[in-house]
Amino acid sequence: MESNVTALRRPPVRQSTLVRCGRRHTFDTFVRTIGAWWPVTPFSAGQDRVRDVTFERRVGGRVYETWADGTEINWGTLLAWEPPERFVMTWNVTSVATEVELTFAELGPALTRVAVEHRGWEKLSDEQLARDCALPGGYLGGAFGKGWARILGCLTAAAEAGDPS
Repeated sequence: MESNVTALRRPPVRQSTLVRCGRRHTFDTFVRTIGAWWPVTPFSAGQDRVRDVTFERRVGGRVYETWADGTEINWGTLLAWEPPERFVMTWNVTSVATEVELTFAELGPALTRVAVEHRGWEKLSDEQLARDCALPGGYLGGAFGKGWARILGCLTAAAEAGDPS
């Protein structure tokens, strides 16, 4: 029997972390205090010039960094906004816009699984996929997986340090 299933040529980048906090607190830490915990060096355009990162918390809202001199750099636009379960946004940080989805699954009263799926790599050429991102190696070298793992680690630390319970 012949299979009609085609393997994904450019599968999504997936990472997850467990946060020892409630889902709402973890979600709010991500979107409301991202400017405090996101590792802007190296994961931003402005790096040490970044003063804040803003989520316009609604479908169609922007996610952007603001530099000390007032310059704004767009990271993406919110395509889905379902607090505290998930959000989806375009990711304009790549050479061609891709898509990032974050889900926040409540595993217990003080345990949340945060998962990221970064997809849309088929829009990029092989050359664009090989290019370095914030970390060396680009998509083809696993840099996005390593980057998201580091970012989720920073989120975990920030959420657990600021847990009100």
